[in-house]
Amino acid sequence: MNRILWIVGISSLLAAGPAFADFGDRVEARLDKKGDRVEQRLDEKGDRIDARLDRKGDRIDERLDRKGDRINARLDKAADKAAAAGHDKAAERLDRKGDRIDRRLDRKGDRIDRRLDRKG
Repeated sequence: MNRILWIVGISSLLAAGPAFADFGDRVEARLDKKGDRVEQRLDEKGDRIDARLDRKGDRIDERLDRKGDRINARLDKAADKAAAAGHDKAAERLDRKGDRIDRRLDRKGDRIDRRLDRKG
């Protein structure tokens, strides 16, 4: 029975001929347009996400820079006091410590930027 229905269905499609082919072309064109719109929306969404992640990375970098500046100012003040008191080695150690902290915070900012770039 199913075989008979299948044969009848195929024969009716063949009888429809060009009308059915035209309908298929219209459906395909409509789906192509819809796919293009969806693709465009996804591209725009990706661009917005990338911009948001870039802004987030910039804010984090600025915050880390300010933190490094505050720490360096404190260490410079302590180094100046040590140098004024004649403790040159202590002043050098404090300067090196400030440099290490700066480098560490820069590396931290770079790691965060790379992670955000991978996300976007």
